[in-house]
Amino acid sequence: MVMGNLGSVKRSLLFSALPYLGFETFQVFSQAAVVHATAKVFRVEEILEQADYLYESGETEKLYQLLTQYKESEDAELLWRLARASRDTAQLSGTSEEEKKLLVYEALEYAKRALEKNESSFAAHKWYAICISDVGDYEGIKAKIANAYIIKEHFEKAIELNPKDATSIHLMGIWCYTFAEIPWYQRRIAKMLFATPPSSTYEEALGYFHRAEQVDPNFYSKNLLLLGKTYLKLHNKKLAAFWLMKAKDYPAHTEEDKQIQTEAAQLLTGFSDKN
Repeated sequence: MVMGNLGSVKRSLLFSALPYLGFETFQVFSQAAVVHATAKVFRVEEILEQADYLYESGETEKLYQLLTQYKESEDAELLWRLARASRDTAQLSGTSEEEKKLLVYEALEYAKRALEKNESSFAAHKWYAICISDVGDYEGIKAKIANAYIIKEHFEKAIELNPKDATSIHLMGIWCYTFAEIPWYQRRIAKMLFATPPSSTYEEALGYFHRAEQVDPNFYSKNLLLLGKTYLKLHNKKLAAFWLMKAKDYPAHTEEDKQIQTEAAQLLTGFSDKN
């Protein structure tokens, strides 16, 4: 009788322990999942820190090599940086025309995915607009003009989401400058294709360039150059010379900075020759 009771007690204890063991196992797996998710977050943050360091250092190729390892990522912050890195690699002087085209379309795909993952990311909107603009160079005047509306919409959204991002404001200025100086034949084509083709003025472009400079003074050599060039278009040589001089004297950290220094110097030489 005692033995029988002991067997029952053992079985009772065993069945009582099973739910507890199940809960313990669940806890272990849950903790492991949290640790894994946390590690993943830290890993992404670590990659982003490395990427930002390389970007600030002007290490375009190294940055592209780093980020392409994570091209299947679902993280919007990583994806828009990869779009930027792809585009920057396409802009390098050593990149062939064939490679450039592939990189331009690749950049657009990454930017599109970044936007799909996070529509509240101002940077995703900004780089999506930039990449659409680049692709337009390969798709003809009709596509380029049609894309202009989309580009403007995303630049405006980027500014709305982050009014302190000087680059988005600068890019909106470029949009205005581009359509202010559009050649007459392209303007004519635009009117034939669209009821209300995109248009702008140099005054509007100037407003954006100045606004970008107010948000972040001397943030970008091209903004200084375009301030000078816009004042030239508006026949204000004194202010044009002021901003072109600032562009020429801007410290060259990138290949683009060097190109801008050269262009600014040439424009200033043109002033001297005419005087």
